[in-house]
Amino acid sequence: MPELPEVETVCRGLAPHLTGRRIEAVQCFRADLRYALPDMSRLVGRCCERVARRGKYLQFFFDDLLLVWHLGMTGKFHVIPAQTPLTAHEHVRFELSGNECLSYRDARRFGYAGLMATDSWEMHPWFAKLGPEPLGDDFDGQRLMAFCRGRKGPIKPLLMNAQVVVGVGNIYACEALFRAGIHPERAAGRISAVRLFRLVDVVREVLGEAIASGGSTISDFSRVDGSPGYFSHNFAVYGREGEKCPHCAGSIRRIVQAGRSTFYCPNCQR
Repeated sequence: MPELPEVETVCRGLAPHLTGRRIEAVQCFRADLRYALPDMSRLVGRCCERVARRGKYLQFFFDDLLLVWHLGMTGKFHVIPAQTPLTAHEHVRFELSGNECLSYRDARRFGYAGLMATDSWEMHPWFAKLGPEPLGDDFDGQRLMAFCRGRKGPIKPLLMNAQVVVGVGNIYACEALFRAGIHPERAAGRISAVRLFRLVDVVREVLGEAIASGGSTISDFSRVDGSPGYFSHNFAVYGREGEKCPHCAGSIRRIVQAGRSTFYCPNCQR
């Protein structure tokens, strides 16, 4: 599933193509994806004012309407020339001013979309309980300490809790905990303030590097131009079970936490 760096990469790729462009027509080739599609005809004749991201959601702002899109596991947006023949797994096509189209493809159809008012979107159930952005000023050591205080559960699931901080998915939680030297099973309430402040800095580092690399291509993620993300070449632990740790002579191990694979070095992480 695309995580925050991948969604941010898509957001940045789409923005120059969509900002200021008018929706001339919309074609929906099926009625639903994960959920029923909203009435896209409401966007016809409107100009896209900006493209943004909140957590793992893409946001397309049109005057008083906001189109929100979650990519699910295999969702992809591509800007294509007008009159391009329909391609496999293409479910929605937006005809843009300027003789181009925005195409949405989704092989597994786990993506979903919604339309909402731009002046109240933050109160929508998809957004109301989301925590701060990890790259923003609201996510800091004090906030992480407050959530960890007294917690007996392991740190990794807490770091992936969207009410604590949004978008730190499985891949980047593994990588951040490795850089911070924190064992993923360590009780959150037993981690010192110094180490938690360091963890916040490391989360920012990892996500920033991943965005600069265009995200991580694990299965079939690609950028708007079709190119892959390259941060996967920099993984220290994720997906490297049994391989040598880059910092010591030990081997990377894998465990399962909350149904997700966790990769770590038992020597470097305590």
